[in-house]
Amino acid sequence: LLIHLFLCMFSSSSECKGADRVIQPTGDVIAAEGDTVTLDCKFETSAPSYYLFWYKQDENNSPQFILSRPQFGTGNTEKEYEERFSSKVNSTSKSVPLKIQKLQLSDSAVYYCALQPTSGEFSLMRHSCDEELHKRRYFDL
Repeated sequence: LLIHLFLCMFSSSSECKGADRVIQPTGDVIAAEGDTVTLDCKFETSAPSYYLFWYKQDENNSPQFILSRPQFGTGNTEKEYEERFSSKVNSTSKSVPLKIQKLQLSDSAVYYCALQPTSGEFSLMRHSCDEELHKRRYFDL
């Protein structure tokens, strides 16, 4: 049985700026149940502060929040993902990889990385500069 995990990126901002974006490496990764995988997400922003998010979208469902990470601090992780999903912002390399441990069949989904530049107060905008999200890589379990 093959499981596909798609990795998609999007940037959410109150303005569409060329300097604020997430970048996804190309290529496929093959993994087995029980393995650990890391989904890469690099970003560019000129904002003085920002949040990064990971979402999971199962077939025929809306995206579900996994976790958020601020530029500084720990952020929060949805309870059901705390045990096997982790991420940390690396401001030097401008990345926020998502590590999934002990892969399960239920991990089959589309994964989204999002960037939210902030200034002062934080608010998650519900639109994207790019209306179309591109599926660029998947994992076979």
